[in-house]
Amino acid sequence: MLQEIPQSRPYTPLLDSIDDPSQLRELELHQLEELSRELRHYLVYSVGQSGGHFASGLGVVELTIALHFVYDTPVDQLLWDVGHQAYPHKILTGRREQLAGIRSKDGLSPFPKRAESKYDSFGVGHSSTSIGAALGMAIAAKNNGSNKKVAAIIGDGALTAGMAFEALNHAGHINSDMLVILNDNDMSISENVGGLNKYLSKILSSKTYANMREGSRKVLSVIPHAWELAEKTEEHVKGFLTPGILFEELGFNYIGPVDGHDVETLVKTLRNIRELKGPQFLHIVTKKGKGFKPAEDNPIDYHALSPTPKTKVTSKPSKKTTFSNVFGQWTLDTASQDQRLMAITPAMREGSDLIGFSRKFPERYFDVAIAEQHAVTLAAGMACEGAKPVVAIYSTFLQRAYDQLVHDVALQNLDVTFAIDRAGVVGADGPTHAGVYDIGFMRSIPNMVIACPSDENECRLLLNTAYQFVGPAAVRYPRGSANGTKVTCSNEVVELGKGRVIIEGSSIAILCFGPLMHEAIKAAHKHNCTIVDMRFVKPIDEALLAGLSQSHTHFITLEDHAIMGGAGSAVNEWFIANGLNNKISNLGIPDEYIQHGSQQDQWEFMGLDANGITKIIDKLISS
Repeated sequence: MLQEIPQSRPYTPLLDSIDDPSQLRELELHQLEELSRELRHYLVYSVGQSGGHFASGLGVVELTIALHFVYDTPVDQLLWDVGHQAYPHKILTGRREQLAGIRSKDGLSPFPKRAESKYDSFGVGHSSTSIGAALGMAIAAKNNGSNKKVAAIIGDGALTAGMAFEALNHAGHINSDMLVILNDNDMSISENVGGLNKYLSKILSSKTYANMREGSRKVLSVIPHAWELAEKTEEHVKGFLTPGILFEELGFNYIGPVDGHDVETLVKTLRNIRELKGPQFLHIVTKKGKGFKPAEDNPIDYHALSPTPKTKVTSKPSKKTTFSNVFGQWTLDTASQDQRLMAITPAMREGSDLIGFSRKFPERYFDVAIAEQHAVTLAAGMACEGAKPVVAIYSTFLQRAYDQLVHDVALQNLDVTFAIDRAGVVGADGPTHAGVYDIGFMRSIPNMVIACPSDENECRLLLNTAYQFVGPAAVRYPRGSANGTKVTCSNEVVELGKGRVIIEGSSIAILCFGPLMHEAIKAAHKHNCTIVDMRFVKPIDEALLAGLSQSHTHFITLEDHAIMGGAGSAVNEWFIANGLNNKISNLGIPDEYIQHGSQQDQWEFMGLDANGITKIIDKLISS
């Protein structure tokens, strides 16, 4: 077992001979164990150099090899849920040497992406979509007269989402030919994953068992109550020996649990399953971070790695407080003074920095797993009974709960605070995780308040303000930190809907919504521009806009959000409604998906850095 990340490329002759899964299928079965070892070592090395999602991929090395060995990919379709577990898949499908540049500008996507490879059957990023998409593919394949096989690989965490069960229910109902593989890395491999269970898995996945079961159905169905009794007997036996009775009830043939690190057993089981008709459910048990001891011991910290520094670091750089840290401390402070505060998160405790809260106030902390819709409606129910729920949720995850936001919270004007993390572009995770649409989908909802803090201290002030406001209110803030502004840990609030002038200039006013204000400040001095921290998108500061419209001919709106429907649109609408003809330029995310790279790369590409803003000002003045 590896104890640390190798600094030099490991010797992997078997892996290096595979540039396509067809070459993998030419190997002998006994060679797959060595291939698994080489693939795991290469994965540890390459992700250690490039950074990226780590522990999940280490856990599915044997499964990935077995799937490509048994299935005729890319004709047969493999769908990797979320995508964190897809790095071994990328390595085996012709992208081995490109893995060093994953998540960087012009490098590989961190998730499966249809435009990147014919082996990536479905583009992902968010969880729990694999079963529904696989079912759709299976239905279409049948309609086209194709015999291709479809398999969805989903983790135990992703299986907590409602849409995964909706798809399971539908697949079982229509008896579609497909395979769902549950990669269960939450529990350890207990005694039942031994000789008896291995034997049962082979039996339950075999043609003999399937034919015997179907033959028995035909014979016993003509005898009153006989088949019903036989089904109940089989159900009780399988329920006693396996944990799969739930999936059987949904209409699947359950097989497992199987040791997900026994590659030969996986191959034999998958070969049997591939020939079966109807919906099949294979339950495998794996260990997250398998083969790399630090990741096995602490899979949360090793969920993803930062790149290894290329040069020796002599001293640790000082760590800036992130917006997430500000939120985490705010929840602790506020909950200590107000017992009504309830914190809710859809499986983002670490990302939202609610670790301290979950330990200090466990009875007021609710991790609902990957169930964003439920998180919002749960908050609505709490608010009905006088609690003060705070929903800590990433911008892109809130997209999944839009109906609940509208119907269950805003329509009833319930007192729910939304702490929207990862607003704006997020860097290496790319367009699947970029929170650039939340202003657009919230701004049109009656009763909503939307705040955009420009720095860490403003984040604290606006969280206070949103929490004290009685009604639905959202504070959106980005990944990482702004400019290191010191946070005053107080209960101070600001006037609702009121912005502030940061720099007084003339002629051109830059209206800033969020932390890009600091890029505007760098650009403003050259032309004596007025810099305004608008603070709120809704309600917008109409009095401030009216005053500025009298003294400024040009306005620039700046936001880390889609231009269409964003904060700039709110400004445009106000000027039009008031019959004003001041010139306005909107800066923000253009009408396209911004690909992965560093946040600075993305800002520069869009012209939202200081240099890009300066060019816009120069153009306005010259015209």
